[in-house]
Amino acid sequence: MTPKSGLGRGLKSLLSSQDIFDAEAPGFFLCPIEKLRPNPMQPRQNIEDGSLDGLAASIKSKGVIQPIVVSEQDGFYQIIAGERRWRAAQKAGLKKVPVVLREADTNEALELALIENIQREDLNPVEEALAYKRFSEDLGLSQAEIAAKVGKDRSTVANMLRLLHLPEEILKDIAQGVITTGHAKAILMLDGRDLKLRLRDEIVKRSLSVRQAEELARRLKNKGSFEKGRQKDPDIEYLCNELSRIVGAKVNIVHGKRGGKLEIRCRTRGELHRLIELLKRLEE
Repeated sequence: MTPKSGLGRGLKSLLSSQDIFDAEAPGFFLCPIEKLRPNPMQPRQNIEDGSLDGLAASIKSKGVIQPIVVSEQDGFYQIIAGERRWRAAQKAGLKKVPVVLREADTNEALELALIENIQREDLNPVEEALAYKRFSEDLGLSQAEIAAKVGKDRSTVANMLRLLHLPEEILKDIAQGVITTGHAKAILMLDGRDLKLRLRDEIVKRSLSVRQAEELARRLKNKGSFEKGRQKDPDIEYLCNELSRIVGAKVNIVHGKRGGKLEIRCRTRGELHRLIELLKRLEE
């Protein structure tokens, strides 16, 4: 095959020795860039234009090192794997790019796109978690089957999927690199949206390490359980308020295994004398 001026290099020189395709492989050809279409099932949710500048500069200098994997659909070629290369090639001004044609149904195309992105570590943690979710929901795979396909431990897949239980605000922070997946695991130690967001705020405000975040999560969890156990019956709360009004001091009822006790807090000696006088009048 004759080298094309759009790439400025021979096709074989565009492929690294580690590439899984070669220029003699069936289905390998130079495709006009306008004939390619992005994959609507692309696992990567955001491809920022600015992030492509470095790749575009490399492509302009060295060409497209690895071909884009495509399937033919309605006279065009839908990208299965390599959308970033396609977009960067456009920024670099290429007219044609090397592609490998592969027959794939919808499920196979999704699987290949997910695997390609995950194995190349192109996804942020939230996108990776969503990719595993799509493996599970769209392809009906178990966590063990997903792990086998992407070459990772089942526990890794399970931990990534747990991230999706976090509030949307925290997922956004993870995707943007504001907090790490280690911080996210500490946040997952807590129950309830409010506590999770409270810990997230402390991590960001105080630049906590993962270890510090875990320690704070344990303290918040224990405090939350303690405060939950101390919640009063509405009737008891009403009686406390009434007694506080009568005696002019804060009243609290503390429950115990063998009954309870009534606490009256006097902040000053004057409040104490007033309480004593009130109790004396009750004796009369």
